[in-house]
Amino acid sequence: MNLKFLTTIVSLMVFCSLSYGARIKDLTNVKGARENQLRGFGLVVGLAGQGDGKIEPTEKAIISAMKRFGLDIQRADKSRNVAAVIITANIGPYAKEGSRLDVTVSSFGDAASLQGGTLLQTPLEGADGQVYAVAQGPIAVGGFLGGSTAQGATIQINHPTVGKITNGGIVEREIPMEIINPNGTLDLLIRNPDAATAARIANAINTFYPASSLATDFGTVNVRLPELFRGQETNFLASIGSVDVLPDVPARIIINERTGTIVATQNVRISKVAVSHGSITVAVEPEVAAVQPPPFAPAGTPPVVLNGANVTVREKVGNFQIIDEDMSNLPQNLQQNFQALPTLDRLTTGLNALGVTTREMTSILQAMKNAGALHAELILN
Repeated sequence: MNLKFLTTIVSLMVFCSLSYGARIKDLTNVKGARENQLRGFGLVVGLAGQGDGKIEPTEKAIISAMKRFGLDIQRADKSRNVAAVIITANIGPYAKEGSRLDVTVSSFGDAASLQGGTLLQTPLEGADGQVYAVAQGPIAVGGFLGGSTAQGATIQINHPTVGKITNGGIVEREIPMEIINPNGTLDLLIRNPDAATAARIANAINTFYPASSLATDFGTVNVRLPELFRGQETNFLASIGSVDVLPDVPARIIINERTGTIVATQNVRISKVAVSHGSITVAVEPEVAAVQPPPFAPAGTPPVVLNGANVTVREKVGNFQIIDEDMSNLPQNLQQNFQALPTLDRLTTGLNALGVTTREMTSILQAMKNAGALHAELILN
């Protein structure tokens, strides 16, 4: 090991010990080194009456499987112990022949459950139609189906028609990977494309290997291998992968209206804004009144029942809450708590001061965005 290489490694270790951001390996992927999807069609046996009914694809698959075992049958009996399934898996970029991978098994027909089943040997193909792995083994189902009663009621937990076989696939063919471009460079693909992040990654690499990297666009950093690492791409990626970079996160607020979840990044900024929020509650309560029969009415005359409703309207008074960088506009009991808070915390605390719920906060954020006071991207899911 020459002195130049040793000096580079030592300086890199000192730099990495002063961690202040995310590692380059956690922010980027190497172009050309990616996972590939595999899929296959197979049979699951041993389902104890929970398998497919008389479905044509299942019957044909059973007949085909029996022929491979040397049994020539013309039709498959309806036993409901077998189910046709689709197998999916992801094969890693550097998976070698004989390495293991996890597979997911999903019911194709009308099977009620895959619990207790075993997948027969199934080839897994890539998008090019070539077989790259085979899968087989007992299925672990995270769901449950059972507890039938005389009335036909059952208990179901999660999805019993989807299962997983851990290490159930064996790689039979490697997928060739080429990460070096013809000009001797490689490309780092940023997982969350951003111009500032790309520039920071390029500058961080140039700190150790001057004039070796360039941010070509928002999502790509082109890196030229130094002469020291010619033919040693793995060592070079290991040396730059541990370098810390502070990524730039865009100002963004994501709202899931179904669950009432709101997630905001730290760069959210707001202009001075006054918010007033009030709510109206309408309560409708049934009111039943009974009118007795008049005097001297015939015996057995039933009372008259009058059905009515009592409607009550309650309105919550809304107070203006000013949300701003200026602490003088806030209540005295909140000023000292706001001194060290960023704008995002002032926004959430100011809205909480109004006593709004998470779902009501969604409407307020939308109104602030329409008013031009919210300087962030608002995403509704």
